[in-house]
Amino acid sequence: MYAVIKNGGRQYKVSAGQRLEVNRLAAEDGAQLRIGEVLLIGGAGQPMVGAPFVENAEVLATVLGQARGEKLIVFKYKSKKRYRHRRGHRQELTVLSIDDILANGKSLLSEEERQKSKSRTSEVVTEEETPEIASTTSSRASESSTEE
Repeated sequence: MYAVIKNGGRQYKVSAGQRLEVNRLAAEDGAQLRIGEVLLIGGAGQPMVGAPFVENAEVLATVLGQARGEKLIVFKYKSKKRYRHRRGHRQELTVLSIDDILANGKSLLSEEERQKSKSRTSEVVTEEETPEIASTTSSRASESSTEE
């Protein structure tokens, strides 16, 4: 079972248990979101296509945390004019875990899909245990700045 949702002007194909990065949302870690802009629900049986959105359909997601994307270099250059501007950009992101797909208030996931999504989310939680690495690198940076 999958759904196509719209969030922040972009469309995402999601399924239960999937980890998704979207533009920054004003939500706290651990909060559950209801995304109501569902464009399509497909998978088992007849697909449900919206015009533009599917009636009474929602996707439930849990906020895993806030993050930042890769750094992009924006380099502007004009030849023969000595014009060069180098800028960096990092997109602010919210990391979501897709919990369920609802239509008319009822879950569309089978029991097998629920078990798979629970196992996927437990794997995501174990992967998210990396803040210790980030804190050690920041402490190393502060140590090197104090040595100078």
